[in-house]
Amino acid sequence: MATPAALPSGSLLDEKLKKSSPGRIGSIVFGLLLLGGIGYIVSKLHEDLSFVHTGSIFPYFLLGIALLIALGFEFVNGFHDTANAVATVIYTHSLEPHVAVVWSGLWNFVGVLTSSGAVAYSVITLLPVELILKVSRGSGFAMVFALLVAAILWNLATWYRGLPASSSHTMIGSIIGVGITNQLLHGASGVSGVDWEQVTKVFKALLFSPLVGFIGAALLFGLFKILLRDPRLYEAPKTTDPPPFYIRALLVLTCTGVSFAHGSNDGQKGMGLIMLILVGTVPTAYALNHAVTRSQVETFTAVSHQVSDSISRYVDQKVVIAEPGPELEHFVSTRTFQPTTMLALQETVNDIQNEVTRYGALKQVPPNMQSNVRNQMYLVSETMRLLPKYGPKISDDDQKVFGNYKVFLDRATKFIPSWVKVAVALALGLGTMVGWKRIVVTVGEKIGKTHLTYAQGASAELVAMMTILAADGYGLPVSTTHVLSSGIAGTMAANKSGLQTSTLRDIALAWVFTLPAAAILSGVLYWLFNMFVK
Repeated sequence: MATPAALPSGSLLDEKLKKSSPGRIGSIVFGLLLLGGIGYIVSKLHEDLSFVHTGSIFPYFLLGIALLIALGFEFVNGFHDTANAVATVIYTHSLEPHVAVVWSGLWNFVGVLTSSGAVAYSVITLLPVELILKVSRGSGFAMVFALLVAAILWNLATWYRGLPASSSHTMIGSIIGVGITNQLLHGASGVSGVDWEQVTKVFKALLFSPLVGFIGAALLFGLFKILLRDPRLYEAPKTTDPPPFYIRALLVLTCTGVSFAHGSNDGQKGMGLIMLILVGTVPTAYALNHAVTRSQVETFTAVSHQVSDSISRYVDQKVVIAEPGPELEHFVSTRTFQPTTMLALQETVNDIQNEVTRYGALKQVPPNMQSNVRNQMYLVSETMRLLPKYGPKISDDDQKVFGNYKVFLDRATKFIPSWVKVAVALALGLGTMVGWKRIVVTVGEKIGKTHLTYAQGASAELVAMMTILAADGYGLPVSTTHVLSSGIAGTMAANKSGLQTSTLRDIALAWVFTLPAAAILSGVLYWLFNMFVK
């Protein structure tokens, strides 16, 4: 670990860290939220599962275990990542620790509830296609468990060392490990392994967002110095008294913004995996979105005819196929367009239309067909996403028709129930209240050679908030930890305060080793789990 800047005995930060409990009022507030949230989750789960009939309790047992592990990941994410949001307000005495962690937890809750789900399914698209389609089978369960357990173990290890490592980075590494191991276990033929194009896209976001944090926070800090001449802004806290009102308001605002942004982005990373768990254990309830109305299905039927007609313009009339599913899976997995691809797409579109129209609503599709219809919709949606780059030249008019059709497919398969959002929000909040101390010390005192000032904290958090919200708008997962810690480093550099190279080295090493370590860990776990589920 890095050696912090010299602190006097009984430092101000030490005094703050002694107040580690949320306090009576905070405990009551969060306790009420927790009880209300659990009640809501139980009632919604009971409602969703009320029409599921199974001769065994095993699926429910497996569902419970899987959900506990998935929410455990979000819990660890909470005390690992969300602590960054409260670091500056605690360190600068803008909020008492017990108030800050409850306040941050509340705004993480709001961020999760208002999230779009785009980041959740952006993460899912990185997974091997065949494992997504077989999520209700042994290899699919092995994949989900390996991903989550590996991510939890690595996050706990870096948290114990007080390192602001990235949960996003960890998750991407775990996905790569599972994909590569799956490829090694089954051979390269017909197996997608890793969607390297999507990994590259996500990895660019993870790579460039810390640079945005560093440069953006440095520039904003410089702007503060030009526009705001108040010398108190550029001093480290000297007493435990709160800073001047406007400074305090700014720091509380930035803490709120980062907490909200973290919930809206990081909170989604586990949601996609939770949905895979739900689809795998109780597909009757969660394979298809039962909230899709009958009128929407009628519109879908009309659009399906348009899509089928549009596809027919690109079908090679000389080709024949036995089964359309494997053809589409091959295209989505390998990005290799073949003469049979468009015919397979047209036949699958017609099959989906016939199945949905026959039953009138998605919830009326027979239980034994729900997973199959979902897989068909998923393959068609992914095929349409990839066609513009890997398929034939498609006219703008046909692209619009494909786009309208894809919206329905994604609404039917890429949805997140409200109780899942509530469960993730509660897990994040609990994690924040338990483990914030170690990360607060690193952010406040172990990045720069001087203690964090008010202006530095506000600059770093403003930039972190805007960066995360922008990434959320594009459906890209970024690291709250890396954006904020690099922002702190940027303000230290702009202020010529100096940087503690030992801490930066540790953070950089964590950044470098997180991906291969998580990949190796998840790969080994996936191999072990596969031995038991075959």
